[in-house]
Amino acid sequence: MKISVDDLSGRDIAEFLQAHVEEMRAITPLESKHALDLDGLRVPEVTFWTAHDGDALVGCGAVKRIEEGHAEIKSMRTEPTRKRSGVASLLLAHIISEARAMGYRRLSLETGATDFFAPARALYEKFQFTYCAPFADYKEDPNSAFMTRLL
Repeated sequence: MKISVDDLSGRDIAEFLQAHVEEMRAITPLESKHALDLDGLRVPEVTFWTAHDGDALVGCGAVKRIEEGHAEIKSMRTEPTRKRSGVASLLLAHIISEARAMGYRRLSLETGATDFFAPARALYEKFQFTYCAPFADYKEDPNSAFMTRLL
């Protein structure tokens, strides 16, 4: 699997992210949906990676600068046919390593609190993320779980 920085200009990643946003809209109340669309990811504060297995796009993820030394993980997604195959673990390990190299000392994230997101929360727990209070501009939300870890 090859993980590389993506400039978000390709049709495949646009379709992949659109599917992500649509899935989040289908399972999460609109006021609790925090997935960024393509324009939300095309900002200087975001570094975005894609994971390819040969020519197939199998995953993506990003970090968004919150403040000096602190970034948020955004847009973690695995191709549905590749879930539970190790893609997310490889991608998350890469993102953590890259965030550390970029000088971040803390990574935080928001994910869903419902059963649908249990595998995501388990993945983050496996990588030593712990639950925390809302950070940045987030507010308490029964549909959200907030997690963080030091690097």
